[in-house]
Amino acid sequence: MDLLAQIREKAATKGKSIVLAEGTEERTLQAIKGIVDGKVANPILLGDVSEVKGLASKIGADISGAEIIDPVKAPFYDDFVQEFYEMRKSKGVDMDKAAKTMKDPLFFASMMVKNGKADGEVAGAENTTGNVLRPALQIIKTSPGISSVSGAFVIIVPNCEFGHDGIFVFADCAVTIDPTAEQLAEYAKMSVGTATALCGIEEPKVGMLSFSTKGSASHAMVDKMANATAIAKDRFPELKVDGEFQFDAAIVPKVGASKAPGSDVAGQCNVLIFPDCNAGNIGYKIAQRLGKAEAIGPILQGIAKPVNDLSRGCSVQDIVNVVAITAVRA
Repeated sequence: MDLLAQIREKAATKGKSIVLAEGTEERTLQAIKGIVDGKVANPILLGDVSEVKGLASKIGADISGAEIIDPVKAPFYDDFVQEFYEMRKSKGVDMDKAAKTMKDPLFFASMMVKNGKADGEVAGAENTTGNVLRPALQIIKTSPGISSVSGAFVIIVPNCEFGHDGIFVFADCAVTIDPTAEQLAEYAKMSVGTATALCGIEEPKVGMLSFSTKGSASHAMVDKMANATAIAKDRFPELKVDGEFQFDAAIVPKVGASKAPGSDVAGQCNVLIFPDCNAGNIGYKIAQRLGKAEAIGPILQGIAKPVNDLSRGCSVQDIVNVVAITAVRA
């Protein structure tokens, strides 16, 4: 059974409710049948009920297994408005602004997750990552002890002897353009959680990547990754993490032993932390396009409750899979 099938199977045992904020997006509507038939979650669609049903009928989408909530007509809309006002009044939000904001399905969905009316949220088929993240950060906020959000990809490389039978977690590939050493250390912590919960990697080993291995080059960018490694070891002593490593020193046992003798993770890493989003995004796309790897993500890490972002080029099956991932993380 492949990893995605395992994730969907695991999700089916949890019975979680996942809110899909883009209730009038065609692929989202078409995904409902797969979500329901596979029992990966109890889907909640946001939008005007007649509009959602009308579009579903027009495109032939079976949404009979989904709950539909119109934010403005929801019995908890006024409570959400008041709560958002209290949260954001110090930022200049008045009651009128709060009422208008809660009509936005992305903000309403995040409020549902915060208040336990849904276990997780999925959006992004027609919204940017920034649009999905903004309400989540304002309302749900980051996990305790974590200051920033990262976007991880699960990379599945066919016929690969490296990593966890060809499975890796790459981060950050989607969110923060130029993270600090402190943020990179947090990405290591959150990515280990992703590796364990989603990938079944019992012993995650983290490599902090650079163009240098253990001081083989001198540059501020190398220093940042060395500092990030030290911070990760200090803040999260339970992690198996080391660096800075070149990519081959991180994943190839012979190279790791040669370039970083004495390291307990060199050549064995299955979680890879890139120095910036530039490198991470390029890296996962190289693996995907040239290495024929399957790239699952971005999986948003660091939010206190699970919110996941879709690519605007996503397929119907991608939506089913991301809903399953969100349910497992919930």
